[in-house]
Amino acid sequence: MTVQGAERTPAPVERAVAMGDPAVRPMLEGLAEEYTRRYGAEAARRELEAYPEADFDAPYGGVVLIELDGRPVAGGAFRRKDAATAEFKRIWTDGAHRRRGLGRRALSAVEAAAVRSGYRRAYLTTGPEQPEAVAMYGRLGYALSDAEGLDEQGGRRYYAFAKELAGGAAPYDGR
Repeated sequence: MTVQGAERTPAPVERAVAMGDPAVRPMLEGLAEEYTRRYGAEAARRELEAYPEADFDAPYGGVVLIELDGRPVAGGAFRRKDAATAEFKRIWTDGAHRRRGLGRRALSAVEAAAVRSGYRRAYLTTGPEQPEAVAMYGRLGYALSDAEGLDEQGGRRYYAFAKELAGGAAPYDGR
């Protein structure tokens, strides 16, 4: 039954794509804007150019987009860290769609794709200017490394997290 005048909220759709797919462009552009705002243009460029596109190709990597009405609004990617561990990169939610659970959904979709690729563990990093990401990863069972990401004075250069993909947080020893 349709209620007259009520708007239907579209359901998010998950879609696996290649990093070179044009549909990934909004994710990469959104990340570039976000990183530039938080860390500066040079740091943003370095981060986004640090990994070749091929690192995210199957069978060792993948990209997942969450779309609303055919437009990417969240997503993420993974690449091989070692035989058992996927490194998650490019976890993103469009600024206009935050606080709706889409970041969690994107991360869950990337986790599922990594499991399908044979990985048992996830590893990811985020910067000190992204406290909302740090909080989300902790809420979702990612264990923060107490050893990795510290500068000489003990301040955070970055946050490193790990999680057993079968469930539960894995202690992370910084290796």
